[in-house]
Amino acid sequence: MPVSDRPDSPSAREVLWRFGPMVYAPTVLFAVGEGAVLPLIPTLAGQLGADVALAALISSLLVVGQLVGNIPAGWAVARVGERITMIVAGTLALVVVIAGALVPLLPVFALAVFVLGFCAAAFGLARHSFMTTRVPLAFRARALSLLGGTFRLGMFTGPFIAAGLLALFAQPRVTIWFLAVCLVALIALVAFGPDPEKQFVAPVPVRGRFVEDSGEPVTGSIPVTERAGVFRTMWRHRHVLSRVGLAAASLSAVRSARQVVLPLWGVSIGLDAQSIALVVGISGALDFALFYASGQVMDRFGRLWAALPAMILMGSGFLALSVTHDVASSEMWFAMFAAVLGVGNGLSSGILLTIGADLAPTDDPAPFLGSWRTLTDAGGATTPLIVTGITAASSLSFAAGAVGVIGLLGAIAFIRWLPRFVPHVGR
Repeated sequence: MPVSDRPDSPSAREVLWRFGPMVYAPTVLFAVGEGAVLPLIPTLAGQLGADVALAALISSLLVVGQLVGNIPAGWAVARVGERITMIVAGTLALVVVIAGALVPLLPVFALAVFVLGFCAAAFGLARHSFMTTRVPLAFRARALSLLGGTFRLGMFTGPFIAAGLLALFAQPRVTIWFLAVCLVALIALVAFGPDPEKQFVAPVPVRGRFVEDSGEPVTGSIPVTERAGVFRTMWRHRHVLSRVGLAAASLSAVRSARQVVLPLWGVSIGLDAQSIALVVGISGALDFALFYASGQVMDRFGRLWAALPAMILMGSGFLALSVTHDVASSEMWFAMFAAVLGVGNGLSSGILLTIGADLAPTDDPAPFLGSWRTLTDAGGATTPLIVTGITAASSLSFAAGAVGVIGLLGAIAFIRWLPRFVPHVGR
């Protein structure tokens, strides 16, 4: 019997509460600090002499660093474990953040942004790998949706904290020091707090089942799994990655497009900055409010029941938005479809983490998760470039419609491939 199905197994609330100080609290610290700095990266780069184009390029280095960091992070987690990886990543991020704050040179600041993205990949993959191997399957989706929700919480509150710091100190560089303080607290919590890898012992696979490692001597032969390595793991799971991974990348692409298209759409129809911020803020609030509901749906009814409505809502929302640009009540339609996109994104909270955990090998998930996260991050990273290119060649309406088509094609891909690789019955 799997440990999650035994009568004495802890409830979902008990396990999630025990994960709080070890898993969710460090995630909130990192996300709050990053969320405070992220909106001000172009401003900080401009103060160091960058023009608008160069400032945009430096801002994109965060995503580039995250893309580049996923596969090395998978290797590191597989070799030294989640906790050591997090400590090293946090320390490296702290060093480059302090260097970026103290050295007023644009190349140093650009390098700091890139390395911060690299460390964010290592930090995120370490938590993802830990939850994959420690959380019972019965409430895996709720645990991972909550992990995604804590990141959303940090990214949602970070800009407000940055605004308060700017009101007090009137210097954007203070947000870098705030990020440094968050990193110090994170490193201390991970290094000196209870070790989650010892407190939550991963179940040991035995003939397709899971039993807890009791620490008792075992007689007879013990099978030893050889580590496949990152690139061998990618090749071994190439069919899964090229099918379900493509659907997941489309979801990531639609999510990323929402952050780009909505502000541009508000400007394009003539709204002022305050109105745009209000509409985007309401969309973000709806997104944040639904993150745990997504996990409950996935645990109770299956992964497809959250992925499919989310993709249909966001794909249809973008398609409908694309035909409202020149209508008489374009502001009302903008607000309504922004809300629809927020609901769709909220329903997708934790889906990519959960499906990745479902597909990952149980004995050594980190290399697979590195490849999985690279695919999903690539989908999100390329979307702003696609939107920019289509808008320059045609119009913003056509770009929004193209994103909607990507969303609906992604929904079809989930219908076609997700049940095959993530069975919901008898798992």
